[in-house]
Amino acid sequence: MSTILRPGAAIEMAHGGGGMATTRLIREIFARHFANPILDQGHDAARLNLPHGRIVMSTDAHVISPLEFPGGDIGSLAVHGTINDVAMGGAVPVALSAAFIIEEGLPLETLDRIAASMGAAARKAGVPIATGDTKVVERGAADGLFITTTGIGLIPEGIEIAPERIAPGMAILLSGTLGDHGVAILSRRQGLAFGTTIESDSAALHRMVGDMLAAAPSIACLRDPTRGGLSATLNELAEAAGVSMTLKEAAIPVRPEVAGACELLGLDPIHIANEGKLICICPPEQAEAVLNIMRAHPEGRDAAQIGTVGASMPPGTPGLLRMETLIGGMRVVDWLAGEQLPRIC
Repeated sequence: MSTILRPGAAIEMAHGGGGMATTRLIREIFARHFANPILDQGHDAARLNLPHGRIVMSTDAHVISPLEFPGGDIGSLAVHGTINDVAMGGAVPVALSAAFIIEEGLPLETLDRIAASMGAAARKAGVPIATGDTKVVERGAADGLFITTTGIGLIPEGIEIAPERIAPGMAILLSGTLGDHGVAILSRRQGLAFGTTIESDSAALHRMVGDMLAAAPSIACLRDPTRGGLSATLNELAEAAGVSMTLKEAAIPVRPEVAGACELLGLDPIHIANEGKLICICPPEQAEAVLNIMRAHPEGRDAAQIGTVGASMPPGTPGLLRMETLIGGMRVVDWLAGEQLPRIC
Protein backbone atom coordinates (compact mmCIF):
# COMPACT_ATOMS: atom_id res chain seq x y z
CA MET A 1 0.00 0.00 0.00
CA SER A 2 1.16 3.54 -0.71
CA THR A 3 2.72 5.22 2.28
CA ILE A 4 0.27 8.12 2.13
CA LEU A 5 -2.80 5.93 1.57
CA ARG A 6 -2.86 4.47 5.05
CA PRO A 7 -6.34 3.79 6.51
CA GLY A 8 -8.08 6.96 7.66
CA ALA A 9 -5.50 9.30 6.10
CA ALA A 10 -6.82 12.65 4.88
CA ILE A 11 -5.59 15.72 3.05
CA GLU A 12 -3.51 18.05 5.23
CA MET A 13 -2.42 21.60 4.55
CA ALA A 14 1.12 20.26 4.16
CA HIS A 15 0.00 18.46 0.99
CA GLY A 16 -0.32 21.88 -0.65
CA GLY A 17 2.85 23.38 0.75
CA GLY A 18 5.18 22.45 -2.09
CA GLY A 19 7.44 20.24 0.02
CA MET A 20 7.85 16.49 0.38
CA ALA A 21 4.18 15.97 1.28
CA THR A 22 3.14 17.63 -2.00
CA THR A 23 5.62 15.58 -3.98
CA ARG A 24 4.37 12.35 -2.44
CA LEU A 25 0.73 13.30 -3.07
CA ILE A 26 1.43 13.97 -6.73
CA ARG A 27 3.67 10.94 -7.18
CA GLU A 28 1.54 8.40 -5.33
CA ILE A 29 -1.92 9.48 -6.52
CA PHE A 30 -1.96 11.69 -9.60
CA ALA A 31 1.17 10.53 -11.42
CA ARG A 32 0.29 6.90 -10.68
CA HIS A 33 -3.21 7.11 -12.12
CA PHE A 34 -2.55 9.57 -14.96
CA ALA A 35 0.76 8.11 -16.21
CA ASN A 36 1.45 8.69 -19.92
CA PRO A 37 4.56 9.65 -21.93
CA ILE A 38 3.66 13.36 -22.05
CA LEU A 39 2.96 13.73 -18.33
CA ASP A 40 5.97 11.58 -17.49
CA GLN A 41 8.24 14.26 -18.99
CA GLY A 42 7.99 15.84 -15.55
CA HIS A 43 7.97 19.47 -16.69
CA ASP A 44 5.69 22.24 -15.40
CA ALA A 45 4.48 22.76 -18.98
CA ALA A 46 3.76 19.86 -21.32
CA ARG A 47 5.51 19.71 -24.68
CA LEU A 48 3.15 18.66 -27.48
CA ASN A 49 3.94 17.99 -31.13
CA LEU A 50 0.97 19.33 -33.08
CA PRO A 51 0.51 19.45 -36.86
CA HIS A 52 -0.32 22.74 -38.50
CA GLY A 53 -3.98 23.73 -38.56
CA ARG A 54 -6.77 25.22 -36.51
CA ILE A 55 -6.91 24.48 -32.79
CA VAL A 56 -9.91 24.38 -30.46
CA MET A 57 -9.35 25.09 -26.77
CA SER A 58 -11.89 24.74 -23.96
CA THR A 59 -11.80 24.92 -20.16
CA ASP A 60 -14.24 23.77 -17.47
CA ALA A 61 -14.47 24.12 -13.69
CA HIS A 62 -16.22 21.18 -12.00
CA VAL A 63 -17.91 21.68 -8.62
CA ILE A 64 -20.40 18.83 -8.51
CA SER A 65 -22.02 17.60 -5.29
CA PRO A 66 -21.80 14.76 -4.38
CA LEU A 67 -18.31 13.98 -5.63
CA GLU A 68 -19.30 10.39 -6.47
CA PHE A 69 -22.66 9.45 -7.96
CA PRO A 70 -24.31 6.59 -9.88
CA GLY A 71 -22.54 6.28 -13.21
CA GLY A 72 -19.50 8.42 -12.43
CA ASP A 73 -17.71 10.93 -10.24
CA ILE A 74 -16.15 14.38 -10.48
CA GLY A 75 -12.99 12.90 -12.03
CA SER A 76 -14.54 11.06 -14.98
CA LEU A 77 -17.00 13.93 -15.41
CA ALA A 78 -14.12 16.42 -15.71
CA VAL A 79 -12.52 14.34 -18.46
CA HIS A 80 -15.76 13.73 -20.36
CA GLY A 81 -17.00 17.30 -20.07
CA THR A 82 -13.90 18.92 -21.53
CA ILE A 83 -13.41 16.30 -24.24
CA ASN A 84 -17.01 16.87 -25.31
CA ASP A 85 -16.65 20.65 -25.41
CA VAL A 86 -13.62 20.27 -27.68
CA ALA A 87 -15.50 17.78 -29.86
CA MET A 88 -18.52 20.12 -30.14
CA GLY A 89 -16.16 22.52 -31.92
CA GLY A 90 -15.62 19.86 -34.55
CA ALA A 91 -12.12 19.09 -33.26
CA VAL A 92 -10.27 15.88 -32.47
CA PRO A 93 -9.18 16.12 -28.78
CA VAL A 94 -5.40 15.92 -28.34
CA ALA A 95 -4.61 16.51 -24.65
CA LEU A 96 -6.00 17.70 -21.32
CA SER A 97 -4.68 19.63 -18.35
CA ALA A 98 -6.14 19.26 -14.87
CA ALA A 99 -6.01 21.53 -11.82
CA PHE A 100 -7.19 20.36 -8.39
CA ILE A 101 -8.35 22.46 -5.44
CA ILE A 102 -8.54 20.05 -2.51
CA GLU A 103 -10.06 20.80 0.87
CA GLU A 104 -8.11 19.94 4.00
CA GLY A 105 -9.66 16.81 5.53
CA LEU A 106 -10.72 15.11 2.28
CA PRO A 107 -10.03 11.38 2.78
CA LEU A 108 -7.07 10.30 0.69
CA GLU A 109 -8.94 7.13 -0.24
CA THR A 110 -11.66 9.28 -1.82
CA LEU A 111 -9.09 11.30 -3.75
CA ASP A 112 -7.38 8.12 -4.89
CA ARG A 113 -10.66 6.64 -6.20
CA ILE A 114 -11.48 9.82 -8.09
CA ALA A 115 -7.99 10.07 -9.58
CA ALA A 116 -8.17 6.41 -10.63
CA SER A 117 -11.53 7.02 -12.31
CA MET A 118 -10.22 10.14 -14.02
CA GLY A 119 -7.14 8.34 -15.32
CA ALA A 120 -9.25 5.43 -16.58
CA ALA A 121 -11.62 7.82 -18.38
CA ALA A 122 -8.72 9.60 -20.10
CA ARG A 123 -7.12 6.31 -21.19
CA LYS A 124 -10.44 4.95 -22.50
CA ALA A 125 -10.95 8.17 -24.48
CA GLY A 126 -7.37 8.08 -25.78
CA VAL A 127 -6.78 11.67 -24.62
CA PRO A 128 -3.84 12.02 -22.18
CA ILE A 129 -3.78 14.30 -19.15
CA ALA A 130 -0.62 16.15 -20.13
CA THR A 131 -0.08 18.53 -17.24
CA GLY A 132 -1.74 19.76 -14.06
CA ASP A 133 -1.58 21.56 -10.74
CA THR A 134 -2.64 20.88 -7.15
CA LYS A 135 -3.64 23.31 -4.40
CA VAL A 136 -4.87 22.58 -0.86
CA VAL A 137 -7.17 25.02 0.96
CA GLU A 138 -8.29 25.21 4.58
CA ARG A 139 -11.12 23.06 5.90
CA GLY A 140 -14.47 24.61 4.96
CA ALA A 141 -13.12 26.53 1.95
CA ALA A 142 -13.83 24.13 -0.91
CA ASP A 143 -16.48 21.46 -0.14
CA GLY A 144 -14.11 18.57 -0.74
CA LEU A 145 -12.71 18.88 -4.23
CA PHE A 146 -12.92 21.17 -7.24
CA ILE A 147 -11.36 20.18 -10.59
CA THR A 148 -10.65 22.44 -13.56
CA THR A 149 -9.78 20.78 -16.87
CA THR A 150 -8.62 22.37 -20.12
CA GLY A 151 -8.54 20.58 -23.44
CA ILE A 152 -7.10 21.26 -26.86
CA GLY A 153 -8.02 19.67 -30.17
CA LEU A 154 -7.37 19.95 -33.89
CA ILE A 155 -10.08 20.80 -36.42
CA PRO A 156 -9.91 18.65 -39.57
CA GLU A 157 -9.83 20.39 -42.94
CA GLY A 158 -13.24 21.25 -44.33
CA ILE A 159 -15.05 21.29 -40.98
CA GLU A 160 -16.85 24.47 -39.88
CA ILE A 161 -19.03 24.16 -36.78
CA ALA A 162 -20.70 27.41 -35.73
CA PRO A 163 -24.16 28.71 -34.73
CA GLU A 164 -24.16 31.19 -37.60
CA ARG A 165 -24.27 28.27 -40.03
CA ILE A 166 -27.69 27.21 -38.74
CA ALA A 167 -30.27 27.84 -41.47
CA PRO A 168 -34.05 27.49 -41.89
CA GLY A 169 -35.18 23.97 -42.71
CA MET A 170 -32.32 22.19 -40.97
CA ALA A 171 -32.98 19.15 -38.80
CA ILE A 172 -32.43 19.17 -35.03
CA LEU A 173 -31.08 15.83 -33.79
CA LEU A 174 -30.56 14.61 -30.24
CA SER A 175 -28.20 11.72 -29.51
CA GLY A 176 -30.22 10.13 -26.71
CA THR A 177 -32.38 10.35 -23.61
CA LEU A 178 -32.66 13.53 -21.55
CA GLY A 179 -32.24 14.08 -17.83
CA ASP A 180 -30.25 10.99 -16.82
CA HIS A 181 -27.34 12.91 -15.28
CA GLY A 182 -29.39 15.47 -13.38
CA VAL A 183 -31.78 12.93 -11.90
CA ALA A 184 -28.89 10.63 -10.92
CA ILE A 185 -27.25 13.51 -9.04
CA LEU A 186 -30.52 14.50 -7.39
CA SER A 187 -31.25 10.95 -6.26
CA ARG A 188 -27.85 10.58 -4.60
CA ARG A 189 -27.83 14.11 -3.14
CA GLN A 190 -31.27 13.84 -1.57
CA GLY A 191 -31.22 10.11 -0.79
CA LEU A 192 -34.22 9.48 -3.04
CA ALA A 193 -35.16 6.02 -4.29
CA PHE A 194 -37.16 5.64 -7.50
CA GLY A 195 -37.50 1.86 -7.60
CA THR A 196 -34.52 1.53 -9.96
CA THR A 197 -31.04 3.01 -10.09
CA ILE A 198 -30.80 5.97 -12.44
CA GLU A 199 -27.21 6.45 -13.63
CA SER A 200 -25.52 9.51 -15.07
CA ASP A 201 -25.02 9.49 -18.84
CA SER A 202 -21.49 10.94 -18.45
CA ALA A 203 -19.45 9.78 -21.46
CA ALA A 204 -16.92 11.02 -24.01
CA LEU A 205 -18.56 11.67 -27.38
CA HIS A 206 -15.57 12.55 -29.59
CA ARG A 207 -15.38 9.24 -31.45
CA MET A 208 -19.07 9.42 -32.35
CA VAL A 209 -18.62 13.03 -33.46
CA GLY A 210 -15.64 12.05 -35.60
CA ASP A 211 -17.72 9.46 -37.45
CA MET A 212 -20.59 11.92 -37.87
CA LEU A 213 -18.35 14.59 -39.39
CA ALA A 214 -16.57 12.11 -41.64
CA ALA A 215 -19.91 11.13 -43.17
CA ALA A 216 -21.55 14.57 -43.07
CA PRO A 217 -18.93 17.35 -43.04
CA SER A 218 -21.64 19.95 -43.73
CA ILE A 219 -23.09 19.55 -40.20
CA ALA A 220 -23.79 23.14 -39.15
CA CYS A 221 -23.60 23.01 -35.37
CA LEU A 222 -22.96 20.68 -32.45
CA ARG A 223 -23.59 21.37 -28.78
CA ASP A 224 -23.83 19.32 -25.59
CA PRO A 225 -26.87 20.23 -23.46
CA THR A 226 -25.25 20.38 -20.02
CA ARG A 227 -26.32 23.06 -17.51
CA GLY A 228 -29.79 24.33 -18.39
CA GLY A 229 -30.45 21.22 -20.47
CA LEU A 230 -32.02 21.07 -23.91
CA SER A 231 -34.09 24.22 -23.43
CA ALA A 232 -31.19 26.53 -22.54
CA THR A 233 -28.95 25.08 -25.26
CA LEU A 234 -31.47 25.49 -28.07
CA ASN A 235 -32.58 28.93 -26.88
CA GLU A 236 -28.94 29.98 -26.95
CA LEU A 237 -28.44 28.59 -30.46
CA ALA A 238 -31.69 30.08 -31.78
CA GLU A 239 -30.66 33.50 -30.47
CA ALA A 240 -27.13 33.23 -31.86
CA ALA A 241 -28.40 32.15 -35.28
CA GLY A 242 -31.37 34.53 -35.35
CA VAL A 243 -33.90 31.79 -36.12
CA SER A 244 -36.96 30.09 -34.72
CA MET A 245 -36.96 26.40 -33.82
CA THR A 246 -39.81 23.96 -33.31
CA LEU A 247 -39.53 20.79 -31.24
CA LYS A 248 -41.88 17.80 -31.13
CA GLU A 249 -42.45 16.68 -27.55
CA ALA A 250 -43.42 13.17 -28.68
CA ALA A 251 -40.04 12.73 -30.40
CA ILE A 252 -37.87 13.68 -27.41
CA PRO A 253 -36.48 10.50 -25.79
CA VAL A 254 -36.73 10.28 -21.99
CA ARG A 255 -36.24 7.09 -19.98
CA PRO A 256 -39.48 6.02 -18.22
CA GLU A 257 -37.76 6.03 -14.82
CA VAL A 258 -36.43 9.56 -15.43
CA ALA A 259 -39.85 10.74 -16.63
CA GLY A 260 -41.43 9.24 -13.52
CA ALA A 261 -38.92 10.88 -11.21
CA CYS A 262 -39.42 14.24 -12.90
CA GLU A 263 -43.20 13.96 -12.63
CA LEU A 264 -42.89 13.08 -8.94
CA LEU A 265 -40.58 16.04 -8.25
CA GLY A 266 -42.26 18.59 -10.52
CA LEU A 267 -39.27 18.86 -12.88
CA ASP A 268 -39.14 19.09 -16.66
CA PRO A 269 -36.53 16.87 -18.40
CA ILE A 270 -35.86 19.50 -21.06
CA HIS A 271 -34.35 21.77 -18.38
CA ILE A 272 -32.17 19.11 -16.73
CA ALA A 273 -28.42 18.79 -17.31
CA ASN A 274 -26.92 16.00 -19.40
CA GLU A 275 -23.27 14.95 -19.62
CA GLY A 276 -23.22 12.38 -22.40
CA LYS A 277 -25.61 13.74 -25.02
CA LEU A 278 -25.27 16.10 -27.97
CA ILE A 279 -27.45 18.19 -30.21
CA CYS A 280 -26.66 18.13 -33.93
CA ILE A 281 -28.14 20.58 -36.43
CA CYS A 282 -27.64 19.53 -40.02
CA PRO A 283 -29.17 19.79 -43.52
CA PRO A 284 -32.41 17.77 -43.64
CA GLU A 285 -31.19 15.48 -46.41
CA GLN A 286 -28.35 14.30 -44.15
CA ALA A 287 -30.44 13.74 -41.02
CA GLU A 288 -31.14 10.02 -41.50
CA ALA A 289 -27.51 9.21 -42.31
CA VAL A 290 -26.29 11.09 -39.24
CA LEU A 291 -28.88 9.38 -37.04
CA ASN A 292 -27.75 5.97 -38.27
CA ILE A 293 -24.14 6.82 -37.42
CA MET A 294 -25.12 7.98 -33.93
CA ARG A 295 -27.21 4.86 -33.33
CA ALA A 296 -24.21 2.69 -34.22
CA HIS A 297 -22.43 4.02 -31.09
CA PRO A 298 -23.48 3.06 -27.55
CA GLU A 299 -23.69 6.76 -26.65
CA GLY A 300 -26.15 7.41 -29.49
CA ARG A 301 -28.34 4.31 -29.57
CA ASP A 302 -31.47 6.34 -28.67
CA ALA A 303 -30.78 9.16 -31.16
CA ALA A 304 -33.80 10.88 -32.70
CA GLN A 305 -34.79 13.87 -34.78
CA ILE A 306 -36.62 16.08 -32.31
CA GLY A 307 -37.33 19.21 -34.32
CA THR A 308 -36.69 21.57 -37.19
CA VAL A 309 -35.16 25.00 -37.64
CA GLY A 310 -37.84 27.48 -38.69
CA ALA A 311 -37.73 30.88 -40.32
CA SER A 312 -35.17 33.58 -39.65
CA MET A 313 -36.29 36.10 -37.05
CA PRO A 314 -36.72 39.80 -37.90
CA PRO A 315 -33.60 41.89 -37.20
CA GLY A 316 -33.35 43.00 -33.59
CA THR A 317 -35.58 40.24 -32.22
CA PRO A 318 -34.38 37.25 -30.19
CA GLY A 319 -34.56 33.66 -31.33
CA LEU A 320 -37.72 31.69 -30.66
CA LEU A 321 -38.03 28.10 -29.39
CA ARG A 322 -41.42 26.43 -29.49
CA MET A 323 -42.68 22.92 -28.81
CA GLU A 324 -45.52 20.97 -30.35
CA THR A 325 -47.04 19.31 -27.28
CA LEU A 326 -48.32 15.75 -26.90
CA ILE A 327 -51.91 16.97 -27.26
CA GLY A 328 -51.18 18.88 -30.46
CA GLY A 329 -50.87 22.39 -29.07
CA MET A 330 -47.94 24.74 -29.32
CA ARG A 331 -46.06 26.40 -26.45
CA VAL A 332 -43.04 28.63 -26.16
CA VAL A 333 -40.05 26.99 -24.46
CA ASP A 334 -38.34 29.82 -22.63
CA TRP A 335 -35.06 29.97 -20.77
CA LEU A 336 -35.22 28.54 -17.26
CA ALA A 337 -35.64 31.54 -14.97
CA GLY A 338 -33.74 30.07 -12.01
CA GLU A 339 -31.80 26.85 -11.50
CA GLN A 340 -33.54 23.53 -11.01
CA LEU A 341 -30.46 21.83 -9.55
CA PRO A 342 -27.26 23.70 -8.58
CA ARG A 343 -23.78 22.14 -8.33
CA ILE A 344 -24.56 19.76 -11.20
CA CYS A 345 -21.24 19.65 -13.08
